[in-house]
Amino acid sequence: MIELKSPAEIERMHTTGRFVAQVLTELGDLADVGVNLLDLEHHARKMVEQRGAQSCYWDYAPSFGNGPFRNVICLAVNDAVLHGLPHDYTLLDGDVLTLDFAVGIDGWVADSARTVIVGTPADEDLRLVRATEEALAAGIEAARTGNRLGDISAAIEAVATGYGYPINTEFGGHGLGRTMHEDPHVSNRGRAGRGLKLRAGMTLALEPWLARTTDKIVFDPDGWTIRSADGSRTAHSEHTIAITDDGPLVLTERLSHPAAPTSA
Repeated sequence: MIELKSPAEIERMHTTGRFVAQVLTELGDLADVGVNLLDLEHHARKMVEQRGAQSCYWDYAPSFGNGPFRNVICLAVNDAVLHGLPHDYTLLDGDVLTLDFAVGIDGWVADSARTVIVGTPADEDLRLVRATEEALAAGIEAARTGNRLGDISAAIEAVATGYGYPINTEFGGHGLGRTMHEDPHVSNRGRAGRGLKLRAGMTLALEPWLARTTDKIVFDPDGWTIRSADGSRTAHSEHTIAITDDGPLVLTERLSHPAAPTSA
């Protein structure tokens, strides 16, 4: 069942989204050569506690996970892309780091992810990150009343395939609002003009993620961290949006802090 949100409820989600954006901006700026993933996790915990927010990840226990998740942010490095379990790892020059963060404030949730390149970026990594960002922007642009869910998916797919990257369909975007995962599922591949009709009041997390040379995934022994099956590097971009009569509204929009230099 899809719950349409009122303008007042969307604004409450926007309040949460601004905080999510603040955390991802700050942590992305902190991610540097010599920084440990656990330091980023602890910084995120402090921000969550100070804001009085509720982590959507702490005690999260879906069917695919290995016990409850006991962290407030997902941190994934290089060939890891989703549900990265923070651990004792010190970032190296050229590492590709994905940060994925979701919290609730006063009962309303927002979810967002960004990929940053630590230190000196490689051209192929810049290109991969840029592809996910452009795919996300295309998906957001398609999220308009009267369009179909397949229009969002097709827009994301067109950018990814235009860059020559394969697309995994096991994990994708989703509805959200009072909880982190609600209907509908939003695939990163689809057919325009097909699927659920988009209506004002729908709130969605769109999240194109890509691996450079495969659409297959594997799980780490920790039961959480998802990697590209062939070890190729990955990237992930995500925003929470609201569909309104005036067009899509990005609820987790960050200040102008690019993930990496745009020249490649």
